[in-house]
Amino acid sequence: MHLVIVGNGITGVSCALAVRRLRPEARITLVSAESPHHYSRTALMYVYMGHLRPQDIKPYEDWFWEENRLTLVHATATALSTREHRLSLDNGTTLAYDQLLLATGSESRRPDWPGQHLAGVQGLYGLPDLEAMARDTHGISRGVVVGGGLIGVELAEMLHSRGIEPLVLVRDAHYWASVLPPEEANLVDRQFEENHVPVRYRTELREILGDAQGRVRAVRTTAGKEIACQWVGLAVGVTPNLALARTDPAVETDRGILVDEHLRTSVPNVWAAGDCAQHRRPGAGQVPIEQLWYTGRMQGETVAHTLCGQPTAYRRGVWFNSAKFFNLEYQTYGEAPAGPVPGVESFYWEHPSGRAALRVYFRAGAPHAVLGFNALGLRLRQAVCEQWILAQAPVTTVLAHLGAANFDPEFFPQHEPAVLAAFRRQFPQLPVALKQRKGLWGLRLPFTT
Repeated sequence: MHLVIVGNGITGVSCALAVRRLRPEARITLVSAESPHHYSRTALMYVYMGHLRPQDIKPYEDWFWEENRLTLVHATATALSTREHRLSLDNGTTLAYDQLLLATGSESRRPDWPGQHLAGVQGLYGLPDLEAMARDTHGISRGVVVGGGLIGVELAEMLHSRGIEPLVLVRDAHYWASVLPPEEANLVDRQFEENHVPVRYRTELREILGDAQGRVRAVRTTAGKEIACQWVGLAVGVTPNLALARTDPAVETDRGILVDEHLRTSVPNVWAAGDCAQHRRPGAGQVPIEQLWYTGRMQGETVAHTLCGQPTAYRRGVWFNSAKFFNLEYQTYGEAPAGPVPGVESFYWEHPSGRAALRVYFRAGAPHAVLGFNALGLRLRQAVCEQWILAQAPVTTVLAHLGAANFDPEFFPQHEPAVLAAFRRQFPQLPVALKQRKGLWGLRLPFTT
């Protein structure tokens, strides 16, 4: 079997390594023009900030590829012929395959704003974006970041680390309104304030203005306000990269490359996984397109097992995500809606300092099974939270044993008594008593088997 993988991100590399383990004799080729090696996208900001060197974000040494007999072709796949089982590359060559995995990832979304072509306007997705940002922000005094999501706060922190004034434009009334409830968003806003990063809420971009040399000089908002700047970061999300898939009409696409539960496309021997894939029938409570590091890894491994004679349906399991807003860590598990949902209650606790908070979602009806968590400024163990959610543990049981999930470093403040006291005030009809705190491994929860 000759497996060709287009993309050397976490999805493509996870698939390649799993196939090598399961089918030692397979021939495996990865194609990517982005970089001649695999790297961690989530660590790009730390290279810009000087916390890491470029070589530090390579999970594998250069010798790893040859030792595992993985061929990396540093080129762009420009055309696909599924009828001929062949890829055309921008270096003038072609590449035949027996099985093909499209792991082309995402690209920064660019709404139809005038001026996006100007020098100094970009998103942040991959290594080329990092290189462009390092070049175009050298010596500037102000950058404008458009968007209130995870990439928006990363770009603001990156500029701030180099002494460049960041100004963040957010169209909603609070930060990341589609994901965070207002209380959690207020904690993030406090981080902006403490780090002297101005944010203008309810503000939308109308156009980007350039100078005579074709470089950005300002932005104009929909309210007509002109804001001088020398760089613009577009952080309004990403969209599946369909450039290659669309060169062959036999590959069905929508917003992403359409796949079944085994991540098969509409064409035999062609698979799609990771950011670029769109599930035709997503599971209950799941979304068609999943653009996270860990889901990309899981999908790559799922394809590998099916390719190697072990048909495996993709099952994401309990949702989780994590991020860092300047000095505030964030974790979320399970169902964690930004606003009210019929039949769902939520309990919220916040430390008086505004540097720690916990929200627990649970069903309104008895036995009040826990559904999800938001944690800011404190760490929860994924395995414990996932166990509680899967077991449909009553929220009173969860609050009683909250210490089992605590993953903060030793000697950090323990907030369980304060959290429990707040829960009793908010939900006096649901009695709960705090259990003696024990380590994770010494605690047997009453709902486990």
